[in-house]
Amino acid sequence: MWLKKQVPNGITLLNLLSGSIAVIFAVQEHLEYAAFFAMLGIFFDFFDGLAARLLNAQSALGLQLDSLADMVTSGVVPGIVMYQLLTKVFGKPFYVTPPTWNTNQVFASIDASYFSLLGLLVVLASAYRLAKFNIDTRQTTSFIGLPTPANTLLIISLPLILKFQHEGWVVAIILNKWFLIVLTLVSCYLLNAEIPLFALKFKTWNIQDNKIRYAFLVLTIGFIAWLKFLSIPCIILLYVIMSLLVKTGDR
Repeated sequence: MWLKKQVPNGITLLNLLSGSIAVIFAVQEHLEYAAFFAMLGIFFDFFDGLAARLLNAQSALGLQLDSLADMVTSGVVPGIVMYQLLTKVFGKPFYVTPPTWNTNQVFASIDASYFSLLGLLVVLASAYRLAKFNIDTRQTTSFIGLPTPANTLLIISLPLILKFQHEGWVVAIILNKWFLIVLTLVSCYLLNAEIPLFALKFKTWNIQDNKIRYAFLVLTIGFIAWLKFLSIPCIILLYVIMSLLVKTGDR
């Protein structure tokens, strides 16, 4: 019995391990590998909850462990990825010219590259969203605000698009400093906005009860087949729009 209850926790720890590896790759500027391990962590994040329900092994420990693992995989990783993308745009990391205690030198050493630190706002917004989720009883069957894994997929899709779908117009948009800054601020807002979003949790397989979920899955498959990695931001946008259009009772 004890071992059965630890299965979901073990899967959660695999999420944490994947996220930790993604952090290492992100810090080393290997953003495609960071994206891969972040996706792997999100995969484990989905299945730890499923395993807990199937094994009837939900626990307060599992809830806390899940949030801590998500903080790394779906909080720290996208924040560092966004920081690295902003660093690429501004040309150098913020610590190239570190300030000293001399007041004049402090202000002289701060240049535009320090704006890359805005990417770390994603870490702060994710932490706030995860903490709020744990105490919000309204989010048992649906979400309020964009879930951190969805926000992570949105951000980590950018280096994958740059790597594998490097059309000129796509690169020009993604590597535009204003695009990245606005996307950072929008993602932080969506994480904590009072916007009700449906969850991909099927209580039954009845089409009538789950028409919004089935429609979303069909459109998702179509987007992936058509746009590949470019489909990820489109799918996140579709998810938000469909959630805004769906009736409350259908969530």
